[in-house]
Amino acid sequence: MALYPEVRTSYNELQSNLQAYANLYALNTPEGLKDKILTRIKAQNTGRRKFRRFAIAASITAFLFAGSSYFFWNQNQSLQDENVLVNAKIKTLEEDMKEQLEDVRNQFIVLNNPQTKKYLVNGNKKAKDLKAVAYVNPVKKLSYINVRNLPNLPENQCYQMWAEVNGEMVNLGVINSLDNKDKLRPLPYAENAISYITIESQGGTDTPTVKNIVANISY
Repeated sequence: MALYPEVRTSYNELQSNLQAYANLYALNTPEGLKDKILTRIKAQNTGRRKFRRFAIAASITAFLFAGSSYFFWNQNQSLQDENVLVNAKIKTLEEDMKEQLEDVRNQFIVLNNPQTKKYLVNGNKKAKDLKAVAYVNPVKKLSYINVRNLPNLPENQCYQMWAEVNGEMVNLGVINSLDNKDKLRPLPYAENAISYITIESQGGTDTPTVKNIVANISY
């Protein structure tokens, strides 16, 4: 939460929502309702009229208490359901935060470890202005790539990253923007791995288009 303000904001929002929900339905049962009804019943005339009114009043009392009991039970169930959702969101935030902290830790190791190897990546004739730097640490088995510059593409195309690891092609996702040019993107580590950047249709594809490879690096 200290490193990522958006995590703190989401957590505080969940806490505020839960508190507001609890306050909204924090109703107390009307005090003295039963005593008032019984007192009124005792003040009525005797006989059938008294018995009838007593029965009606007793029925109303039972109905009111049954209704209020159901209301509070229903609200309690709703609050429990809300609590489950909030706890699930908090757990998700915690897991995301752990992953982000682990990623930050790995980036620090890669950038500051003297055993890290640095590879400059340049685009081919299809993307001459493409510039990237790969950082590979064979001891810690960690690797990252920093894409510094990408040539502009038509709106119906995008850049997509891949990695060939142990004979399997891994989709590393679309490179949406370079707003943060210092961002490090993780690469799956393996001996003799190869990373590719290709030009694909907007939104990306499931398999790389080999003829549209614009850069690659072996690490």
